Amino acid sequence: MEDMIISTLQRTMIAGTPLLLATTGEVICERSGILNLGVEGVMAIGALVAFVTTMTTGSPWLGVLAALAAGMAISVIHAFASITLQANQVVSGLALTMLGLGLSGMLGKPYVGKPLTVKMNDISIPLLSDIPYAGKILFSQSPFFYLAIVLALVSWFFLERTRLGIQVRSTGENPRATETQGVNIFAIRYLSVLIGGGFSALAGAHLSISYSKSWIEGMTAGRGWIAIALTIFALWNPGRAIWASFLFGGIFVAQYLMQPLGISPNFLSMLPYIATLLILLVISFRDPRKLNAPAMLAAPYKRGER
Repeated sequence: MEDMIISTLQRTMIAGTPLLLATTGEVICERSGILNLGVEGVMAIGALVAFVTTMTTGSPWLGVLAALAAGMAISVIHAFASITLQANQVVSGLALTMLGLGLSGMLGKPYVGKPLTVKMNDISIPLLSDIPYAGKILFSQSPFFYLAIVLALVSWFFLERTRLGIQVRSTGENPRATETQGVNIFAIRYLSVLIGGGFSALAGAHLSISYSKSWIEGMTAGRGWIAIALTIFALWNPGRAIWASFLFGGIFVAQYLMQPLGISPNFLSMLPYIATLLILLVISFRDPRKLNAPAMLAAPYKRGER
Protein backbone atom coordinates (compact mmCIF):
# COMPACT_ATOMS: atom_id res chain seq x y z
CA MET A 1 0.00 0.00 0.00
CA GLU A 2 2.83 2.39 0.88
CA ASP A 3 4.53 1.72 -2.46
CA MET A 4 1.29 2.48 -4.27
CA ILE A 5 0.86 5.81 -2.44
CA ILE A 6 4.46 6.82 -3.11
CA SER A 7 4.16 5.86 -6.79
CA THR A 8 0.93 7.82 -7.12
CA LEU A 9 2.44 10.94 -5.56
CA GLN A 10 5.54 10.61 -7.74
CA ARG A 11 3.38 10.48 -10.86
CA THR A 12 1.39 13.44 -9.56
CA MET A 13 4.56 15.52 -9.35
CA ILE A 14 5.53 14.44 -12.88
CA ALA A 15 2.09 15.23 -14.32
CA GLY A 16 1.95 18.61 -12.61
CA THR A 17 5.39 19.75 -13.79
CA PRO A 18 4.44 20.93 -17.32
CA LEU A 19 1.36 22.64 -15.90
CA LEU A 20 3.49 24.56 -13.41
CA LEU A 21 6.00 25.66 -16.04
CA ALA A 22 3.30 26.88 -18.44
CA THR A 23 1.23 28.50 -15.67
CA THR A 24 4.21 30.40 -14.26
CA GLY A 25 5.01 31.78 -17.70
CA GLU A 26 1.40 32.79 -18.30
CA VAL A 27 1.24 34.53 -14.90
CA ILE A 28 4.22 36.72 -15.81
CA CYS A 29 2.77 37.46 -19.23
CA GLU A 30 -0.68 38.40 -17.91
CA ARG A 31 0.67 40.47 -15.03
CA SER A 32 2.12 42.78 -17.69
CA GLY A 33 -1.36 43.14 -19.21
CA ILE A 34 -0.96 40.75 -22.16
CA LEU A 35 -3.35 37.81 -22.49
CA ASN A 36 -1.68 34.94 -24.34
CA LEU A 37 -4.03 32.18 -25.47
CA GLY A 38 -1.24 30.66 -27.55
CA VAL A 39 0.21 28.56 -24.73
CA GLU A 40 -0.95 25.27 -26.28
CA GLY A 41 0.71 26.03 -29.60
CA VAL A 42 3.97 27.17 -28.01
CA MET A 43 4.06 23.99 -25.90
CA ALA A 44 3.67 21.90 -29.06
CA ILE A 45 6.54 23.72 -30.75
CA GLY A 46 8.71 23.31 -27.67
CA ALA A 47 7.95 19.58 -27.51
CA LEU A 48 8.87 19.02 -31.16
CA VAL A 49 12.02 21.14 -31.15
CA ALA A 50 13.28 19.53 -27.93
CA PHE A 51 12.64 16.04 -29.31
CA VAL A 52 14.26 16.65 -32.70
CA THR A 53 17.28 18.41 -31.19
CA THR A 54 17.79 15.68 -28.59
CA MET A 55 17.50 12.95 -31.20
CA THR A 56 19.90 14.76 -33.56
CA THR A 57 22.56 15.83 -31.07
CA GLY A 58 22.19 13.16 -28.42
CA SER A 59 22.03 15.85 -25.75
CA PRO A 60 18.75 16.44 -23.84
CA TRP A 61 20.11 19.72 -22.45
CA LEU A 62 20.66 21.05 -25.97
CA GLY A 63 17.07 20.02 -26.63
CA VAL A 64 15.95 22.10 -23.65
CA LEU A 65 17.88 25.16 -24.83
CA ALA A 66 16.58 24.76 -28.39
CA ALA A 67 13.00 24.49 -27.13
CA LEU A 68 13.46 27.59 -24.99
CA ALA A 69 14.75 29.56 -27.98
CA ALA A 70 11.98 28.27 -30.27
CA GLY A 71 9.26 29.14 -27.74
CA MET A 72 10.53 32.68 -27.35
CA ALA A 73 10.95 33.08 -31.11
CA ILE A 74 7.42 32.04 -32.01
CA SER A 75 6.04 34.16 -29.14
CA VAL A 76 7.44 37.23 -30.90
CA ILE A 77 4.52 36.86 -33.34
CA HIS A 78 1.97 37.35 -30.57
CA ALA A 79 4.01 40.13 -28.98
CA PHE A 80 4.30 42.02 -32.26
CA ALA A 81 0.61 41.62 -33.07
CA SER A 82 -0.74 42.51 -29.63
CA ILE A 83 1.78 45.13 -28.51
CA THR A 84 3.13 46.84 -31.61
CA LEU A 85 0.10 46.43 -33.89
CA GLN A 86 -2.35 46.56 -30.93
CA ALA A 87 -4.42 43.78 -32.45
CA ASN A 88 -7.05 41.87 -30.52
CA GLN A 89 -5.09 39.72 -28.08
CA VAL A 90 -7.65 36.92 -28.04
CA VAL A 91 -7.54 36.54 -31.82
CA SER A 92 -3.74 36.76 -31.88
CA GLY A 93 -3.38 34.15 -29.16
CA LEU A 94 -5.78 31.73 -30.83
CA ALA A 95 -3.91 32.20 -34.11
CA LEU A 96 -0.65 31.36 -32.32
CA THR A 97 -2.18 28.18 -30.96
CA MET A 98 -3.36 27.09 -34.40
CA LEU A 99 0.00 27.98 -35.92
CA GLY A 100 1.96 26.08 -33.29
CA LEU A 101 -0.22 22.97 -33.43
CA GLY A 102 -0.32 22.95 -37.22
CA LEU A 103 3.38 23.62 -37.70
CA SER A 104 4.47 21.04 -35.13
CA GLY A 105 2.09 18.45 -36.59
CA MET A 106 3.39 18.98 -40.11
CA LEU A 107 7.11 19.14 -39.27
CA GLY A 108 6.87 16.32 -36.73
CA LYS A 109 5.36 13.66 -39.01
CA PRO A 110 8.74 12.02 -39.82
CA TYR A 111 9.41 11.59 -36.09
CA VAL A 112 6.14 9.98 -35.03
CA GLY A 113 6.79 6.65 -33.33
CA LYS A 114 10.56 7.10 -33.12
CA PRO A 115 11.80 6.63 -29.56
CA LEU A 116 14.70 8.62 -28.14
CA THR A 117 17.97 6.77 -27.78
CA VAL A 118 18.89 9.12 -24.96
CA LYS A 119 16.64 10.62 -22.33
CA MET A 120 16.57 13.20 -19.58
CA ASN A 121 17.51 11.11 -16.56
CA ASP A 122 16.04 11.69 -13.12
CA ILE A 123 18.23 13.34 -10.50
CA SER A 124 18.40 12.04 -6.94
CA ILE A 125 19.54 14.72 -4.52
CA PRO A 126 22.12 13.26 -2.10
CA LEU A 127 20.87 12.75 1.47
CA LEU A 128 17.47 14.31 0.75
CA SER A 129 16.49 11.43 -1.54
CA ASP A 130 17.06 9.04 1.39
CA ILE A 131 14.36 10.68 3.52
CA PRO A 132 11.51 8.19 4.04
CA TYR A 133 8.55 8.79 1.73
CA ALA A 134 9.37 12.43 0.86
CA GLY A 135 12.76 11.46 -0.55
CA LYS A 136 11.32 9.35 -3.36
CA ILE A 137 8.43 11.74 -4.02
CA LEU A 138 10.22 15.10 -4.01
CA PHE A 139 13.95 14.52 -4.26
CA SER A 140 14.27 11.83 -6.90
CA GLN A 141 12.64 13.49 -9.86
CA SER A 142 13.22 14.80 -13.36
CA PRO A 143 15.34 17.97 -13.67
CA PHE A 144 12.22 19.62 -15.09
CA PHE A 145 10.48 19.16 -11.73
CA TYR A 146 13.20 21.00 -9.85
CA LEU A 147 13.38 23.62 -12.60
CA ALA A 148 9.62 24.22 -12.42
CA ILE A 149 9.69 24.70 -8.63
CA VAL A 150 12.70 27.02 -8.76
CA LEU A 151 11.27 29.11 -11.61
CA ALA A 152 7.93 29.48 -9.83
CA LEU A 153 9.60 30.64 -6.60
CA VAL A 154 12.00 32.95 -8.44
CA SER A 155 9.09 34.37 -10.44
CA TRP A 156 7.17 35.07 -7.23
CA PHE A 157 10.18 36.86 -5.75
CA PHE A 158 10.74 38.70 -9.03
CA LEU A 159 7.17 39.99 -9.24
CA GLU A 160 6.77 40.84 -5.57
CA ARG A 161 10.21 41.96 -4.42
CA THR A 162 12.18 43.44 -7.34
CA ARG A 163 11.99 46.80 -9.07
CA LEU A 164 11.56 45.26 -12.50
CA GLY A 165 8.86 42.95 -11.18
CA ILE A 166 6.95 45.90 -9.75
CA GLN A 167 7.22 47.59 -13.15
CA VAL A 168 5.74 44.49 -14.77
CA ARG A 169 2.81 44.51 -12.34
CA SER A 170 2.23 48.24 -12.65
CA THR A 171 2.28 47.90 -16.44
CA GLY A 172 -0.63 45.50 -16.18
CA GLU A 173 -2.47 47.69 -13.70
CA ASN A 174 -1.97 51.21 -15.00
CA PRO A 175 0.38 51.52 -17.99
CA ARG A 176 -0.26 55.26 -18.41
CA ALA A 177 0.86 56.06 -14.87
CA THR A 178 3.79 53.67 -15.23
CA GLU A 179 4.91 55.39 -18.43
CA THR A 180 5.07 58.74 -16.63
CA GLN A 181 7.76 57.21 -14.40
CA GLY A 182 10.00 56.69 -17.41
CA VAL A 183 9.22 52.98 -17.84
CA ASN A 184 9.19 51.61 -21.39
CA ILE A 185 5.82 49.85 -21.47
CA PHE A 186 6.45 48.17 -24.79
CA ALA A 187 9.79 46.74 -23.63
CA ILE A 188 8.27 45.40 -20.41
CA ARG A 189 5.43 43.73 -22.26
CA TYR A 190 7.69 42.25 -24.95
CA LEU A 191 9.95 40.83 -22.25
CA SER A 192 7.00 39.33 -20.38
CA VAL A 193 5.57 37.67 -23.48
CA LEU A 194 8.95 36.19 -24.40
CA ILE A 195 9.48 34.84 -20.88
CA GLY A 196 6.01 33.32 -20.93
CA GLY A 197 6.69 31.72 -24.30
CA GLY A 198 10.00 30.30 -23.08
CA PHE A 199 8.38 28.74 -20.01
CA SER A 200 5.59 27.22 -22.15
CA ALA A 201 8.18 25.72 -24.51
CA LEU A 202 9.98 24.19 -21.51
CA ALA A 203 6.67 22.58 -20.52
CA GLY A 204 6.46 21.05 -23.98
CA ALA A 205 10.07 19.88 -23.79
CA HIS A 206 9.27 18.06 -20.57
CA LEU A 207 6.53 16.12 -22.33
CA SER A 208 8.69 14.90 -25.22
CA ILE A 209 12.10 14.23 -23.66
CA SER A 210 11.26 13.40 -20.05
CA TYR A 211 7.59 12.47 -19.58
CA SER A 212 6.90 10.27 -22.63
CA LYS A 213 10.33 10.31 -24.36
CA SER A 214 8.65 10.30 -27.77
CA TRP A 215 6.86 12.60 -30.17
CA ILE A 216 3.25 12.29 -31.27
CA GLU A 217 1.00 14.94 -32.74
CA GLY A 218 -1.28 16.50 -30.14
CA MET A 219 0.79 15.30 -27.20
CA THR A 220 0.09 18.54 -25.31
CA ALA A 221 -3.50 17.28 -24.98
CA GLY A 222 -5.01 20.58 -23.87
CA ARG A 223 -2.51 21.24 -21.09
CA GLY A 224 -1.94 24.75 -22.43
CA TRP A 225 -5.60 25.61 -21.94
CA ILE A 226 -5.52 24.16 -18.42
CA ALA A 227 -2.49 26.34 -17.66
CA ILE A 228 -4.46 29.42 -18.69
CA ALA A 229 -7.27 28.40 -16.33
CA LEU A 230 -4.75 27.69 -13.56
CA THR A 231 -3.43 31.23 -13.95
CA ILE A 232 -6.84 32.47 -12.83
CA PHE A 233 -7.17 29.73 -10.19
CA ALA A 234 -3.80 30.76 -8.74
CA LEU A 235 -4.92 34.40 -8.66
CA TRP A 236 -1.99 35.42 -10.89
CA ASN A 237 0.47 34.35 -8.20
CA PRO A 238 3.36 31.99 -9.11
CA GLY A 239 3.53 30.77 -5.52
CA ARG A 240 -0.09 29.65 -5.58
CA ALA A 241 0.51 28.10 -8.99
CA ILE A 242 2.73 25.45 -7.39
CA TRP A 243 0.02 23.71 -5.41
CA ALA A 244 -2.64 24.41 -8.04
CA SER A 245 -0.58 22.71 -10.74
CA PHE A 246 0.16 19.62 -8.68
CA LEU A 247 -3.49 19.42 -7.68
CA PHE A 248 -4.34 19.11 -11.35
CA GLY A 249 -1.44 16.72 -11.78
CA GLY A 250 -3.22 14.52 -9.27
CA ILE A 251 -6.40 14.75 -11.33
CA PHE A 252 -4.48 13.54 -14.39
CA VAL A 253 -3.12 10.58 -12.41
CA ALA A 254 -6.60 9.80 -11.03
CA GLN A 255 -7.69 8.86 -14.55
CA TYR A 256 -5.46 5.79 -14.44
CA LEU A 257 -6.21 4.88 -10.85
CA MET A 258 -9.95 4.78 -11.54
CA GLN A 259 -9.77 2.64 -14.67
CA PRO A 260 -9.94 -0.69 -12.76
CA LEU A 261 -13.28 0.46 -11.29
CA GLY A 262 -14.94 -0.06 -14.66
CA ILE A 263 -15.58 3.63 -15.31
CA SER A 264 -15.66 4.60 -18.97
CA PRO A 265 -12.15 5.59 -20.21
CA ASN A 266 -13.76 8.37 -22.25
CA PHE A 267 -15.27 9.86 -19.11
CA LEU A 268 -12.00 9.52 -17.18
CA SER A 269 -10.08 11.34 -19.93
CA MET A 270 -12.48 14.25 -19.43
CA LEU A 271 -11.73 14.65 -15.72
CA PRO A 272 -9.02 17.35 -15.96
CA TYR A 273 -11.16 19.46 -18.27
CA ILE A 274 -14.32 18.99 -16.20
CA ALA A 275 -12.33 20.11 -13.15
CA THR A 276 -11.08 23.13 -15.10
CA LEU A 277 -14.62 24.17 -16.01
CA LEU A 278 -15.86 23.69 -12.44
CA ILE A 279 -13.06 25.82 -11.02
CA LEU A 280 -13.70 28.58 -13.53
CA LEU A 281 -17.40 28.40 -12.69
CA VAL A 282 -16.70 28.75 -8.97
CA ILE A 283 -14.29 31.63 -9.56
CA SER A 284 -16.89 33.44 -11.68
CA PHE A 285 -19.05 33.86 -8.57
CA ARG A 286 -16.28 35.55 -6.59
CA ASP A 287 -15.97 39.29 -6.19
CA PRO A 288 -13.83 40.45 -9.14
CA ARG A 289 -11.97 42.81 -6.81
CA LYS A 290 -10.66 39.82 -4.85
CA LEU A 291 -9.35 37.93 -7.87
CA ASN A 292 -6.18 40.03 -8.19
CA ALA A 293 -6.62 40.19 -11.96
CA PRO A 294 -4.50 42.84 -13.75
CA ALA A 295 -6.78 45.82 -14.36
CA MET A 296 -5.62 46.32 -17.96
CA LEU A 297 -5.40 42.67 -18.96
CA ALA A 298 -5.95 42.25 -22.74
CA ALA A 299 -6.37 46.00 -23.18
CA PRO A 300 -4.20 47.54 -25.95
CA TYR A 301 -2.04 50.49 -24.98
CA LYS A 302 -1.06 53.44 -27.15
CA ARG A 303 2.10 55.18 -26.08
CA GLY A 304 1.59 58.75 -24.94
CA GLU A 305 -2.20 58.43 -24.96
CA ARG A 306 -4.02 60.25 -22.17
